[in-house]
Amino acid sequence: MDIDRYLARIGYVGSREPSPQALRQLHRAHLFAVPFENLSIQWGEPIVLDDVAHYWKIVESRRGGFCYEQNGLFAWALRELGYQVELLSASVWSTLNPAPGYGPEFSHMLLRVSLTDSWIVDVGFGDSFLNPLMLRVGMQQLEGPRAFRIDRDGDYYILVMRRVDGRWIERYRFTAQARRAEEFAEMCHFHQTSPKSPFTQRRICSLARPDGRITLAGDEWIESQSDGMEVRRTVDDEDEARQLLLDHFGIISPLG
Repeated sequence: MDIDRYLARIGYVGSREPSPQALRQLHRAHLFAVPFENLSIQWGEPIVLDDVAHYWKIVESRRGGFCYEQNGLFAWALRELGYQVELLSASVWSTLNPAPGYGPEFSHMLLRVSLTDSWIVDVGFGDSFLNPLMLRVGMQQLEGPRAFRIDRDGDYYILVMRRVDGRWIERYRFTAQARRAEEFAEMCHFHQTSPKSPFTQRRICSLARPDGRITLAGDEWIESQSDGMEVRRTVDDEDEARQLLLDHFGIISPLG
């Protein structure tokens, strides 16, 4: 990895010495610069679990990606900067049919970073925490009008989020067992090919901002504010969708 080019890609100009403060700034910089997107799946571009491929796509081609790509690249960058990083596997809470519950293991990748304390790091889940979370069970960690908490159920840690309306919702569960990148291969393939995967159903391209988030979801354009307010509208046609991708995310569609 050319760490200088990665840091330039995310607009980071802070300290390169490992610390909680620098980790927080790196986490936020990545989230504000690199969109969470599944466009490769929609465009028939294979996604492989390969750090060099992730680097080329996100840094050199200025694209985004989903969890395996984004957290895989972020883990590599953090290691280059001297952080101790482990890959963790999570199963995501879903309310989809046939019944609400957790999905398969390895359906999401997140990171644990060890400094004086252990931190949960995740730049690949879309609308989630902006700041790394301390791995401390039961502690509410505030983030504007929202809050996050890590609960414990046996071997599982459970990430829960307090929404702006005050309701707590489960996001995913994970264990402390360190994983290898290749262990995520089956679920990475599933998410690209299965009609049961949310990533094959519609396009998603979403970018965090300090005051909210912008999202192209299917044929809908959404501008969200951190206070819970949002504006939604239908995208007129594919020409407008391509222009939105270019203007707001810097992504050029290969479909013309």
